[in-house]
Amino acid sequence: MSHPTRRIPRPAPRPWSNWAGTERSLPALAIAPRSEAQIVRAVQRARETGRTLKPIGASHSFTAIGATDGIRLDPDGLSGLVAADVPRGRVTLLGGTRLWQLPAILEPLGLALPNMGDIDRQTIAGATQTGTHGTGLGLGGLATAVVGARIVTGTGEVLDLGETPAGGPPAGGPPAGGPASGGPVSGGSPADAADAAGLLPAVALGLGALGVIVSLTLQCVPRFRLHAEEAPAPLEAVLDGFAERSRAADHFEFFWFPHTVSARTKTNTRLPLDAPGAPLAPAARFLDEELANNLAFGVCAALGSALPAATPAVNRLIAGTSSRRAYTDESHRVFVTRRRVRFREMEYGVPLEAVPEAIRELRTMIERRGHRVSFPIEVRAAAADELLLSTAHGRETGYIAVHRFHRDRDRSYFRDAEAILAAHDGRPHWGKMHTRTAAELAAAHPGFESFAAARDRLDPERVFANPYLRRVLGA
Repeated sequence: MSHPTRRIPRPAPRPWSNWAGTERSLPALAIAPRSEAQIVRAVQRARETGRTLKPIGASHSFTAIGATDGIRLDPDGLSGLVAADVPRGRVTLLGGTRLWQLPAILEPLGLALPNMGDIDRQTIAGATQTGTHGTGLGLGGLATAVVGARIVTGTGEVLDLGETPAGGPPAGGPPAGGPASGGPVSGGSPADAADAAGLLPAVALGLGALGVIVSLTLQCVPRFRLHAEEAPAPLEAVLDGFAERSRAADHFEFFWFPHTVSARTKTNTRLPLDAPGAPLAPAARFLDEELANNLAFGVCAALGSALPAATPAVNRLIAGTSSRRAYTDESHRVFVTRRRVRFREMEYGVPLEAVPEAIRELRTMIERRGHRVSFPIEVRAAAADELLLSTAHGRETGYIAVHRFHRDRDRSYFRDAEAILAAHDGRPHWGKMHTRTAAELAAAHPGFESFAAARDRLDPERVFANPYLRRVLGA
């Protein structure tokens, strides 16, 4: 562990904005800790000065979950592998590790994440704290892979939650004489250890409200390949068979461009690593991802923003040129795509069986209200889990994401879509745009009160609070 006397690097405070440009703030102080001890000192300084503190990683959330006018903590100096327990398939990573760094870390160990979303710019802490997920009805979101965490609480206490992997303690290690795992680093009775272990379902998906993530221990799987099949299909047929196809496939999702009658489906089948590969040729990947999905689509989205009346015709052109393709590659190369066209996004998790009717209602609303929507609606699925604030807590979940080009200023589409999704017992993604309040969210999340109790335990003075957390969690 670094010596406590080392000065914490302090980047010059500068205005902060998120990737989509939807949120901004001006921190009073910016720091870049390079050790656990420096995080502790930063939290203590926040308490002493009456300021709040927020770690801000990739800033890929569409909400103000990371905004602060207090102390901004940059986690980039705390990145990489801490320890690995290869026989059990577990790794401990520093919280600032980016998802795109994981293949280089995990592949030499013969491991991979069980599932991923289609964007890998986030930090592992930010992705798990906001409930980032992929698709696959047999798999949960990224936070469900968390089997241990080491955090600095709002009181400056360092806690180990869950198990410590073989190969040594988590990041920084406990002080001499402190416990290796299971409870508070300073002191700690058996009752303390049991209390700390029970906090993991809250901390694993904690919204940044419970502590600064020093490190996370993840349950991984052996490296594997995915066989991807992408194809157009009539929207009504896809809706009618959505639950069945989601159950039959390892990973199933579809995209629907409003103002059209067809969808583009993607079905991924998991294969062993020694299965024959058939990756996309570099030229084909460049043509599809860079020219079609980014350059050409960006031009179409910009055209739709400038001339909304042209959007239906443009969408029908895009849908009409959708073709079939199949390829097989290592998992992360199939899960992840490059997204260079900036957009804004709202996503809700609804009961799986509610997806078809919700999409049909969205379609009717779009036409009735005269919205011109250039971005597709994305639909995925995930397994039920027991994380306290998970959008999939206690139920198989269908995820419906609506998007707008970042230059489109009309927010009424999101407002109208949210009314439909919320009415289907929807729960908003914590990292995506929404307007729900603590009272509404408490009714939607069975684990809300238990999470509030964990917050009172770990951050009683609300060092990690900001306006977004006050709106969604209460004071």
